[in-house]
Amino acid sequence: MKKNIFAVCDLEVDYALNFMDYLNQKKNIPFEIQAFTTVESLIAYGKNIHIELLLISQKAMCRQVQELEIGKIVILSEGVHPPELDRYPSVYKYQASSDVVREVMACYGAEKAVTPVAFPVLKKTTVIYGIYSPVGRCLKTSFALTLGQILAKEKAVLYLNLEEYAGFEELMGKGFSQNLSDLLYFVRQENGNLIYKMNGMIQTVNNLDYIPPVRTPEDIRGTEWEDWENLIKEIVSHSSYEVVILDIGGAIDGIFQMLDMCKRIYMPVLTDPVSVSKISQFENLVRIWDYPQILARTTKMHLPFHGGNAAPENYIEGLLWSELGDYVREILRKERE
Repeated sequence: MKKNIFAVCDLEVDYALNFMDYLNQKKNIPFEIQAFTTVESLIAYGKNIHIELLLISQKAMCRQVQELEIGKIVILSEGVHPPELDRYPSVYKYQASSDVVREVMACYGAEKAVTPVAFPVLKKTTVIYGIYSPVGRCLKTSFALTLGQILAKEKAVLYLNLEEYAGFEELMGKGFSQNLSDLLYFVRQENGNLIYKMNGMIQTVNNLDYIPPVRTPEDIRGTEWEDWENLIKEIVSHSSYEVVILDIGGAIDGIFQMLDMCKRIYMPVLTDPVSVSKISQFENLVRIWDYPQILARTTKMHLPFHGGNAAPENYIEGLLWSELGDYVREILRKERE
């Protein structure tokens, strides 16, 4: 079963081809990408093959294109476009390709009600990694981000931070118009286009995709396990991600159930008496609640100290080349043997 077609048409050859290259590198795009640099080639293609999503420059848009049976048209605008194009959503052309893709997917997800049958996902399996520790200040999030970036060099990886205080806006030095709180709202709506709404929220750092974390702790504490379960299952079943990394905080409802969904659990630990006691308490609770498989899948780690001398906005990418990065690469190498 083939993917649906996402066509890009721009009369600027370099822009169209470069944008197509970017899309093809994004392993999470649930479409087959086709690029056109002439209106004639687009029309000829569209008469024979259904185009589900078309991103077309304002200069290329014409009556013949409008007459094609296209699922959704988004205008690639240079700032000001003719009034007759106002009926179509538009995205600004001269911005980062990642921002263009995010806005296009947001436009698509805003109106489309989709089903798994209509939109097949072509991938092998989705592996869930859980990063969790009852111990604080143990480099848990730094490890999760390092792992994600390394895996994202070869696979489509989604990172989800499920902590009460993630600090991502401060770390990234920018605000986010939508975040995990909005995605959880859409989960509760059950309107069938969750993945496309999610794709409209995706941010990327060093090829690692992530949903901006919540801004208020109550959005973590107030989310029931059923909503977390539905979100994770939706991503596994209907997204194109091959790996999902869950950076799990202590306030998650149903934390044992969430850990049980993970193929592998990485647990950073410390050696001081208080930390050792917290780990022991956690393991006793796991046995009491009859989840021994969680312990069998858990790898405890004493992570190398990472000072984080880089500026906050460069911290995440700098993890790759730190001692922590070498440590994670060695873990993955041993697991592959």
